[in-house]
Amino acid sequence: MSTAEELKALGNKAFSSGDYQDAIKQFSAAIELDPENHVLYSNRSGAYAAIKDYEAALSDSDKTISLKPDWPKGYGRKGAALHGLGDYEAAKNAYELGLTYDSSNPQLKKSLADIENVISSESSPFDNLFKGDILSKIASNPKLSSLLSQPDFMDKVLEIQKDPKALGKYSNDPRIMNLMIALMGLDANMFNADELNDQKPSFNSTQPPPNVPDEFVNKQGEFNSYKQKHEEEMNKLYESAREKEKELESVILEDSEEQKTLKLAEEQKALGNAAYKKKDFEEALSHYDKAIELCDTEITFYNNKSAVYFEMGDFDKCIEIAEKAADIGRENRADYKLIAKSFVRIGSAYQKKGDLVNAIKFFNKSLAEHRTADSLNKLKAAEKELKKREEEAYLDENKANEARERGNALFKQSKFPEAIKEYTESIKRNPKDPRCYSNRAACYTKLMALPEALKDVETCLEIDPTFVKAYLRKAAIQFIKREYSEAMETCNVALDKDTENKHTNEIQQQISKCYNAIQQSSQSMTSEEAIKRAQSDPEVQRIINDPSMQVILQQMQSDPRAIQEHLKNPTVAKNLRKLMAAGIVRMA
Repeated sequence: MSTAEELKALGNKAFSSGDYQDAIKQFSAAIELDPENHVLYSNRSGAYAAIKDYEAALSDSDKTISLKPDWPKGYGRKGAALHGLGDYEAAKNAYELGLTYDSSNPQLKKSLADIENVISSESSPFDNLFKGDILSKIASNPKLSSLLSQPDFMDKVLEIQKDPKALGKYSNDPRIMNLMIALMGLDANMFNADELNDQKPSFNSTQPPPNVPDEFVNKQGEFNSYKQKHEEEMNKLYESAREKEKELESVILEDSEEQKTLKLAEEQKALGNAAYKKKDFEEALSHYDKAIELCDTEITFYNNKSAVYFEMGDFDKCIEIAEKAADIGRENRADYKLIAKSFVRIGSAYQKKGDLVNAIKFFNKSLAEHRTADSLNKLKAAEKELKKREEEAYLDENKANEARERGNALFKQSKFPEAIKEYTESIKRNPKDPRCYSNRAACYTKLMALPEALKDVETCLEIDPTFVKAYLRKAAIQFIKREYSEAMETCNVALDKDTENKHTNEIQQQISKCYNAIQQSSQSMTSEEAIKRAQSDPEVQRIINDPSMQVILQQMQSDPRAIQEHLKNPTVAKNLRKLMAAGIVRMA
């Protein structure tokens, strides 16, 4: 999908080639994408004027001015549209208003001079003849009253009354001539009324009829002089209009010249890009600077320049240029993707400088303009790095031990929430100490926050897989959850890890508790309940369907003493405990 800038360029190209309808189409499409861009309305106004659709040209010029009231070009567009509509005074006012914003603007000054010449040539001695209640004047004159019944005559009179310039068109009509004579206060009896009614002149426009008084001859000569002058003025107006049309065609909508300049700037950018790829950074900067000198409103040139400074490691200069790029982009309504690129480069430069706070700030600003996977990944990486730095800056083993001791004291007082707070502080200060996780798990267990307790135990065992106390805490949690078989498995692992036999008694006590709980559970469970429970447990189903376990269970039924031998096998013992917990196997 084309951007507004691309459509604008297509419109300028079409206008330059004389295809004004296509230019209007392209500018209209660009306006749909960027409805607040005053230049687009200005360009379309010029295109409408080129096809003489001055009403549309005026509407677009008004929109241009509303969006950019201090832009002289908008008033030039309005003046041209009003000129085309024949409202010369309003056109003059528009040009004069535009000059208040740029008094030296050559185009506005020339347009103002042209319209003043047009206005000064408009007046004539006959302009006021047809003013006022002309119908009453005709009706009150016996020689003229019959003309009121002639529609074509009345149409001409009304047209002249509305536009005095139309008098030149009908100067050869004797009825109009007779009316002029009457309006000038002369006697109309010199004309034959029948000839007037038949629309046949008794004299031509340059020679008076015979027996006409000298006073009329003088007036006729004055009229012929005016007619000749009027025709000359009309020719001048026509030539002026043609010049205006040619001017509109060659003005290149203000942007045609810009396009030529931009083309030169783009060539410099291309040279800069080539130098950049060769890592000839000084050469690249030289070309980008030339591009900016030719067109200082194009954000891309600044973005490319900032990229060079980034590669050179001059991150402060990179930030300075990229910030200017963003400002230029906003002022000229650049594509939001280009503004996002400016912000992401600023963020990357700050990240290289180690200023992660500002890096995150500008990555977020970039994402607000245009969300891309690359920008999002940069943001996440910066946030992760900042968090890591903050955590590392907070590490202090001595303070961690102090917090852990405070937690131990609170635990002994049964102040478990307060103890959790201290253990958490200890973990932040030294996250590699497994004791803090084990102790906090004990607090969570007391508060029956079993998911949190189990999570802390697992973290503790990840740090130190030989931490026997953590296995005991895990078994206790599983026991509370009535996962007796799993608790016994955890206790067996604890026995393996307890190489110094420091926790043997405690482990055996937990195993006994599990056996007793399993027996009580199985004894209180009916056969139907046991079967239903077994059917809902996939692990129990797997054990029952295991052929080797089926053989062992049959042996146990025929010879109860065989169970002692089977219990020596850890896998079989684990399976039997699972079946006991499910109520499938019951020990006498």
